[in-house]
Amino acid sequence: MNQITVTGMVLTAAPIGEYDKRIVILTRERGKISVFARGARRAGNALMGVTEPFSFGTFMIYEGRTSYTLMSASISNYFSELRMDMEGAYYGFYFMDLAAYYGREGNDETRLLGLLYQTLRALLNPHIPNRLVRCVYELKAVTVNGEGPQVFSCISCGKQEGSFWFSVRRGGILCEDCRQTEKEGILLLPSTAYTLQYIVSSPVEKLYTFVVKDEVMEQLIRITGEYLARYVDKRFKSLEILETIIE
Repeated sequence: MNQITVTGMVLTAAPIGEYDKRIVILTRERGKISVFARGARRAGNALMGVTEPFSFGTFMIYEGRTSYTLMSASISNYFSELRMDMEGAYYGFYFMDLAAYYGREGNDETRLLGLLYQTLRALLNPHIPNRLVRCVYELKAVTVNGEGPQVFSCISCGKQEGSFWFSVRRGGILCEDCRQTEKEGILLLPSTAYTLQYIVSSPVEKLYTFVVKDEVMEQLIRITGEYLARYVDKRFKSLEILETIIE
């Protein structure tokens, strides 16, 4: 067996047997991996605290022929504040579920992991509304996965100036002329169009540096909600619970 060190975040943890756990970690180096943590449910075991969801840090694991085994971990952020806030916690659980949906073993998931980490930090910022954090994360997550919308020019003719409509079905924006033949779409406020462009193009470190007016927020909620409903073929239990909490 080979001992390796990976940087990542625990997405989920499930009991195995009497004292063990199986955790899923999103890592930079190996993508999304399942890891056995032997004795992690035994009182006083050193692995008990480091195998909880939201734990971010470095993990020392043995790589066997068919499985990974956790030996130790050094956690730099437990996001303990989220654990004490029901709404924040379920936003976090949903964000981790979406990361797990997109994460793949063997992939370089540096961007996805960085996005998740920065997003959880944004949830702790009282100056940024959680619903804005959600819209930014959802749109950026699908973009990182290569399924983001075309928001810089008309997806039909390439026009870059004027009024634009967002077409969920076409996966991007349509100019006024091309929209006439499509007969569908959401007429974008100029500020909404700019916000979509900023989210899609900005590095994750600069994503959570702005707020928007209510009318822009409402368009972002509608656009991201309809876009994910079309392009993500899974309904997350964490999202269902979250939506009952924030109603």
